[in-house]
Amino acid sequence: MNEKEAKETSKFLSLILRHAPETIQLQLDENGWASVNELITKSNQFGRELDEEILDYIVENNDKKRFAFSGDKTKIRASQGHSIEVELDLKEVYPEHFLYHGTVAKFLEAIQKEGLQKVSRQYVHLSKDEETAIKVGSRRGKPIILSIDAPKMVTDGYSFYLSENGVWLTDHVPVEYIKFLM
Repeated sequence: MNEKEAKETSKFLSLILRHAPETIQLQLDENGWASVNELITKSNQFGRELDEEILDYIVENNDKKRFAFSGDKTKIRASQGHSIEVELDLKEVYPEHFLYHGTVAKFLEAIQKEGLQKVSRQYVHLSKDEETAIKVGSRRGKPIILSIDAPKMVTDGYSFYLSENGVWLTDHVPVEYIKFLM
């Protein structure tokens, strides 16, 4: 599988496993898991060629580790980023350091007024380092990096979760915890 095919397949899996499983009439359980066999069958029926080898490649080689298999590899799900309601069974974790968020200029005014909002997703996504936040922000243009005082947020009663692929998640980041690094 070449890089272009892998990227297209990853985007397709993101759509199906994070946002719109109904696109191929796939059923996800309450924890976001889909049967690997059903995903392969229904994807192929809808014109998207998938097999276990392709799924193995995507799960292993996706740079952001967006997808995970169950222990017995009979199920697959997105690690985070859902716009549909799923229970990921995340455990609360307390970050001991600042976290980061990459964005672009067109969102700054809203962030300065309302903080970081989850909008259509289940959580606000934060990175453990500036480098990752730069990559995230770069997807939409010239990145602007925000530094989040996560330890202070924890002290003030906010909850954080760490997804399987290392993305920090929280419900909302109020403005007073954001430092605009620009």
